[in-house]
Amino acid sequence: MRRVTKSSDDARSEITRHFTATGFVVHGDSTLLHWHKKVQEWLPPGGHIDDNEDPVQTTLREIKEETGFNVEIVPTQSELIIGNLEQVTAPHSIMIENVVDKKHGEHQHIDHIYFTRLIGDETTATDEHPDASVGWLWASLDDLARSKKFETPSGELRTPPEDVIKLGSAAIRHVSGA
Repeated sequence: MRRVTKSSDDARSEITRHFTATGFVVHGDSTLLHWHKKVQEWLPPGGHIDDNEDPVQTTLREIKEETGFNVEIVPTQSELIIGNLEQVTAPHSIMIENVVDKKHGEHQHIDHIYFTRLIGDETTATDEHPDASVGWLWASLDDLARSKKFETPSGELRTPPEDVIKLGSAAIRHVSGA
């Protein structure tokens, strides 16, 4: 966790930032989403980067913990050959997300976005994660292109947020070659 001072015209205020990592899990022409109870949005798996963990390790751990799936990172850019230092695969993008919750109040996530590929043939995710109250669903490229609404636990139909639609579509196209 890091506190950052932001300046504005009227005053200076501090904002807490957390480093997080998210993985769009791709299988065929679809990506995995769940209804996030706290955020109240359709989201891919992800979470906070733990001490002594890099964003790739977090992405793989969070996906395994939340879904039960083993995945592999699919690089979105070529890696330079450098022999004297270890490299961490670069994320597709890094997003700054404004978050409000009871524990931390207003803060931001610096979210490292990775594209991943499902390893193996199993496509039914576990429902053990506390935020996966309606389970997991596979949103197809067509679903995302049409901004399809999926049923929430309350029975409401909700479209995933813009970033999930655009990043999920990019992940499917990149990983599956669609």
